[in-house]
Amino acid sequence: MGELFTPTHLIVIAVVVLVLFGGKKLPELGKGLGEGLRGFKDGMKGVTDEVNKPAETSHTVTPKPEETAK
Repeated sequence: MGELFTPTHLIVIAVVVLVLFGGKKLPELGKGLGEGLRGFKDGMKGVTDEVNKPAETSHTVTPKPEETAK
């Protein structure tokens, strides 16, 4: 799989993208992709912060066992 992203393959992919979308649309596509990745990253950060956050200690009171009458 390391041979998939050789410089010649990347150039061919860049040319195909340029032909399909045109030069004027590429900045818009890049901006949209960047904003989407940024939103995804922020969302994942929120999830990992939630998971790594220490659990709040709730103060539960455990009742003592009742003494039985003899």
